[in-house]
Amino acid sequence: MNQDSQLSEGADWDDTRPILIIPYMWIGDFVRNHTVVRVLKERWPNRPVDLLTTSLCAPLVDYMPGVREGIVWDLPRSRLAVGRQFGLANLLRKRDYGTALVLPRTWKAAIAPALAGIPERVGFVGEFRFGLLNRWRWGEKKLPRFIDKNAALAQPDGAPLPPEWPVPQLRVPAEEIVRWRQANGLSAGSAVALAPGSVGVSKRWTYYPEAARLLVEHGFEVWVVGGPAEKGLAREIVAAGGPDVRDLTGNDLRNGVLAMAAAGVAISNDSGLMHIAAALGTPTMGIFGPTSPYLWAPLNGLAATVVQDKSVLSCQPCQSTICKMNDHRCMRDIAAAEVVAIAQRVLGEAGARAET
Repeated sequence: MNQDSQLSEGADWDDTRPILIIPYMWIGDFVRNHTVVRVLKERWPNRPVDLLTTSLCAPLVDYMPGVREGIVWDLPRSRLAVGRQFGLANLLRKRDYGTALVLPRTWKAAIAPALAGIPERVGFVGEFRFGLLNRWRWGEKKLPRFIDKNAALAQPDGAPLPPEWPVPQLRVPAEEIVRWRQANGLSAGSAVALAPGSVGVSKRWTYYPEAARLLVEHGFEVWVVGGPAEKGLAREIVAAGGPDVRDLTGNDLRNGVLAMAAAGVAISNDSGLMHIAAALGTPTMGIFGPTSPYLWAPLNGLAATVVQDKSVLSCQPCQSTICKMNDHRCMRDIAAAEVVAIAQRVLGEAGARAET
C-alpha cells in the first residue's frame, strides 16, 4: 500500500507530524486563520500547527495560542518567482510536514507544498491545480462565508459545518502592554483607538477628525492606529482633536496589536485592525457601509455594528472598493455624534462589567 492510499480523510489516522497552513495574507483574513488553527487542534491535539506568513503579518503569530511557529517567507503577488518557490519548498521539506492546508484557491499557493513533497495537500478545486493538490474538496461556492470555506478544510471531508466556529484569539501578556505604554509615553487610563484605514476607499468612514474632536471634548484620550498609508489621515485627526490625540501609526504591525490590546474601545472601518481588536477581546465598534457585517464581521462579535439606518439603499452592500452609486451615502449618513454616543455607551458597559 503506497503512502497516498494510507491517507484517508474519512478518519483521523495516527499521525504526529506537523501541519502547515498556507493562509490568505491580508491582515484581517490572517487573524481569522486562527479559527482554522483551533479546529485543527481540536481534531489533532498532539500535532503541531505552523502558519506560513509574510513579514507584515508575522507579529500576529506571536499572539496566537496553539501555533507552534510562523514560517516567514515573502512571495510577490504579481509574478511566479520560481526561485522563491523552490527556496520555500526546500525549507518546508526539512520540516517533515504531514499535511498542508492550502486555503487560497490559486495555483501559486499550492506550488511549494507540492515541490516539498508534503504527503497530504488539501484544498478546494480551482485554477487547474491538478497534481499540486492530492486531497480535493468540492462545493466551495455553496459555503456562505469566507470563514466557512477556510475552516471546512480543517474538518474531515464531507463533515457538516458546526453551528458556530471557534473564534479567533490573540493574547497579549499584560506586562508587554505596560512596557508599550511606557515606551510611548502613554498614561494608564482608558483610551479610544481609531482605525481610519482600510483596503478600498469605499470602506472608509470620513468623519474620524470630527469624532476625535468630540471624544476629546468628552474627556477621552484618543489614539490613531494604522500603517504608514494612514499617516495623512492621522495628521488630519490630530489637527482636529488637538494634543490629547496621539498618532500611533507606523510600519510595525506589532505596534497596532499592542495599541488595540491597550485601548478601552476601538472604532474601526471594516479592516484588519477591526479583526485584531475583536480577537484581542477589546470592545470593538465596526463601521460598515459597502460590505456585509454577516459576511465580514469578526466571529468574536462586535460591541457595536454601526451602519446607516436613515434610508434603504438599493446598492448596499455592493462589496466594491470604490463607490459608484449614491455618493457614498452608506458611510456619509453615519454621523460623528452618533458614533461617539455609541462609544460612550460601550465604554460605560465595559466599565460596569469590570466592576462586577
